[in-house]
Amino acid sequence: MNVPLLDLKPQLEPLRREIIDSVTQVIDSTGYILGPAVQKFEEEVAAYTGSRHGVGVSSGTDALLASLMSLDIGAGDYVLTTPYTFFATMGTILRTGALPLFADVEPGTLNLDPIQAEEVLEQALKRGQRVKAILPVHLYGQCADMERLLALARRYELPVIEDAAQAIGAEYPFEVDGRVDWRKAGSMGIAGCFSFFPSKNLGGIGDGGMITSSDDDYADILRYNRNHGAEPKYYHARIGGNFRLDAIQAAVLSVKLRHLESWHAARRANAATYRLLFKEAGLVGQPVELPSAAFSQVAGADEHNYHIYNQFVIHVPRRDQLREHLITHGVGCEIYYPLCLHQQECVSSLEEVSRQSFPVAEQAAASSLALPIYPELNPEQLAYVVETIAGFFR
Repeated sequence: MNVPLLDLKPQLEPLRREIIDSVTQVIDSTGYILGPAVQKFEEEVAAYTGSRHGVGVSSGTDALLASLMSLDIGAGDYVLTTPYTFFATMGTILRTGALPLFADVEPGTLNLDPIQAEEVLEQALKRGQRVKAILPVHLYGQCADMERLLALARRYELPVIEDAAQAIGAEYPFEVDGRVDWRKAGSMGIAGCFSFFPSKNLGGIGDGGMITSSDDDYADILRYNRNHGAEPKYYHARIGGNFRLDAIQAAVLSVKLRHLESWHAARRANAATYRLLFKEAGLVGQPVELPSAAFSQVAGADEHNYHIYNQFVIHVPRRDQLREHLITHGVGCEIYYPLCLHQQECVSSLEEVSRQSFPVAEQAAASSLALPIYPELNPEQLAYVVETIAGFFR
């Protein structure tokens, strides 16, 4: 049996005609740069996330970069973030001239640990370092502990940029007056940064991104900065970039957004099936550590996207050998991520960044393995994945 890590064709087939029609409309309109298709999609994403503004940009990476630039973050500044995520989180900080200020991640969720973050922030401020923002990542489709991180940010009057590239639609439970208030990723900080890379739960047919915000003035700055900082045209009070979302991507994503909730539900169902199958195989805990679902036990969680499973990442001993075993037996898998950010070669000369140790993150990098989780997987495929893993550990 063949079980690819991701297969986009089953998702495309029922939407093919509608997607082609939407692209044709953009082509016929000749409105290729920003225009109605982009504005429509921006409004849809803003409404979906519970934000006042959506600002379409060219990629999730540029969403992060524009968000940092729009806070005037630059040389001599620091941004508090996680060392365990995709490179763009650190790369965009470095591109502004600032430096990442890392704190270790929580066991289980592998998201930024609020306790570690507070300790690192306090030490940095005592050293006189100019910390300008907190940038948590909602890793693999599960929100970071935003209640505690936002409280930390308020205490030190720091803006929070949510790296929600893997988490559109994921929800976080706040306790408010004895009830649970679920809020979507991207609506909690000054900015939420999304990627529409094809492998995401909401993926385009190329690169694309979005920044959400409920701060009116900040949203205006974002719009200027995605278009070379121009306002009005040809007058540049700021230095921005060419970060515009392509109209064809916006049109395709508008079609797909209407199906996103059902795709989330299918991914959660697949994750539940995996959990049952791993338990029945006697693999849970040892040797297979399953992904954390930190908010699944909150009252009413089943009615909310407590985890959207952009990836289903297990942690295992002999990870590299298991990966080869799975590939040999036709099961797609991937390592997210083999190195922490402070271990990357490009920062080896930055001793302030590279000469650190984050034990939880480093252990995760040594043991992580992502399994197929896309919505269209069938029960036989899921069972085959678990059977193949069980065969390796027998």
